[in-house]
Amino acid sequence: MTNNNPIGLFDSGIGGTSIWTKIHELLPNESTIYLADSKNAPYGQKSKEEIIELSIKNTEYLLNHNSKLIVVACNTATTNAIKVLRAKYDTPFIGIEPAIKPAVNNSKTQIIGILATKGTLNSELFNKAVELYQDTTIIEQIGHGLVQLIENGDTNSTEMFELLKSYLNPMIEANIDYLVLGCSHYPYLIPQIKKILPPHIKIIDSGEAVAKQTQNILNEKVGFSNSKNVSTQFYTNTDSKVLSEILNNKYTIQQKDF
Repeated sequence: MTNNNPIGLFDSGIGGTSIWTKIHELLPNESTIYLADSKNAPYGQKSKEEIIELSIKNTEYLLNHNSKLIVVACNTATTNAIKVLRAKYDTPFIGIEPAIKPAVNNSKTQIIGILATKGTLNSELFNKAVELYQDTTIIEQIGHGLVQLIENGDTNSTEMFELLKSYLNPMIEANIDYLVLGCSHYPYLIPQIKKILPPHIKIIDSGEAVAKQTQNILNEKVGFSNSKNVSTQFYTNTDSKVLSEILNNKYTIQQKDF
């Protein structure tokens, strides 16, 4: 089955590019449209109703650009809105959730840490997932301020490092051996996080799993592209400088009010 329409992705800002990168690496022949709703970042501090409203707005934009499937490249939007999106639209949706299962299955100490937004950690979907693992101690930490710093281009700042230390040191003291990153922005913090965590603590994010699931859905339901004209479009509704920098200035960023 062939389908040359693009894969659509949206996030509350630039963080979902960590997911886009994994998809693009695995499926280089697929066209993509990425929507950075940075004007409304972070989603993690918003109400469930606001998150659903923003997710519908982003979905409509991507569907108007003929997206054949939509990746909700935002943990907060996935955990709060994907059920509504799947009920409302026929297009397949792929969400991202904190990768608790591989951390729990591989943990030797049976103590893992999760760094995520308030919106993700307070969501019904996340709490249902946690309930499955009663034998593991799961230390949850809201990453207050992290998304804003990343969106401002301050990923490597002293302020970021000090914030991360305050969030991670209690987890280290509690003897975690896995840290799950529960926000698509956070993989950009891995170099900073590695300076804080002892080497035996492994870091897990959802990027590769989402890319493989995207490949599966294309194979089973949607169809792969056979076009030689691969297009990569990035849209943002704020200044494009930080988004451009995180993509190593390789792509044209279109600034739109959506």
